[in-house]
Amino acid sequence: MPLRLNPYIVLNGYAREAIAFYQQALGAQVVGVMTFGEMPGADSHIPAEAKDRVMHAHLKVGDADLMFSDTFPGQPYQVGNQVTIALHTSSVEESERIFAALAEGGRVEVPLQKTDWSPAYGSLVDKFGVPWQINTAAEG
Repeated sequence: MPLRLNPYIVLNGYAREAIAFYQQALGAQVVGVMTFGEMPGADSHIPAEAKDRVMHAHLKVGDADLMFSDTFPGQPYQVGNQVTIALHTSSVEESERIFAALAEGGRVEVPLQKTDWSPAYGSLVDKFGVPWQINTAAEG
């Protein structure tokens, strides 16, 4: 089996909101969501404030996988830019739709525009602090 990489996004108690957002914005399919409270034996050792937090979630975006979890209450959490998600589309129209959806409530860093390598490329940080690069395949 060849190696495969996928982004894994860790959030601080709002993974469910992010899952719904990305499902709509990217047309993703939710493969599964498991909370800390659904783990075997959770009743005896998981604090009440952790039970509804997402332990692991898996979304399918086209042929790619996008995964999420929440932090466990009290676990250190810092919004950062250490993970950028590069999303590649096949049409300018698709790039425009996705870019607009992800930019809602976020911050555009590079507006979607024609570049030397792409008919539509742009970057943004979405409302959850996750950096994205949208790249459209070169026509040719």
